[in-house]
Amino acid sequence: MPLTKRIIPCLDVKDGRTVKGVNFVNIRDAGDAVELAAVYAEQGADELVFLDITATNEKRKTLAELVTKVAAAINIPFTVGGGISSVEDVSVLLNAGADKVSINTAAIKRPALITEIAKQFGTQCTVLAVDAKFENNAWFVYLNGGRVATTMNAIEWLKKAIDLGAGEILLTSINHDGTKQGFANELIKEVESFSSVPVIASGGAGSMQHFADVFEAGADAALAASLFHYKEIAIPNLKMFLKKEGVNVRIAS
Repeated sequence: MPLTKRIIPCLDVKDGRTVKGVNFVNIRDAGDAVELAAVYAEQGADELVFLDITATNEKRKTLAELVTKVAAAINIPFTVGGGISSVEDVSVLLNAGADKVSINTAAIKRPALITEIAKQFGTQCTVLAVDAKFENNAWFVYLNGGRVATTMNAIEWLKKAIDLGAGEILLTSINHDGTKQGFANELIKEVESFSSVPVIASGGAGSMQHFADVFEAGADAALAASLFHYKEIAIPNLKMFLKKEGVNVRIAS
């Protein structure tokens, strides 16, 4: 039996509210984070990702108090990211109710952080988020919530991060983010060809077929935000569609 494919709503949080943009800009409000989290858990989402999208840029820590409220409202695995730069930060968030943490900029600046978190809390709790942009015929890594370009090749960074102990990859295509034109399927295919850990595809979902396509490309999970926030697609309907397409998904009883 193939592993169950996961559907993961993402709460991008700014100033305590859920927000969404296109290509990481033009941010607009999408609702109350705690209320949305509860709805998604009820609808049969497999996991939830909470990203404090301005924590790194504003040089502050993730909103632990809000994490506690979200965790209390749901009964599904919960990943939290934003502003995490030490083992102590991880400890605070796990104690607040997170099941996993997502690290991005801090891991690029100090790759040993991946190993430290994996050793202390387990690889299953260590999610590496990568915001990648396709330019000059290659995928490059961006920092600070997609705001700062680097010359780091995304594929090389992913291989290194997996060796360092990352237990899961959250891979967002900046080119596809918020466009609703489909996921970066070729990128997902390439990463799945060498990855020994699960890969979550993020950026570009616009239809139910897009989810089927990215699972066909090999993704272990698919993450979306605005589609769910603005009720364009309901998670139960999406899962029924995927089931009919032959995708192994968990249907809430």
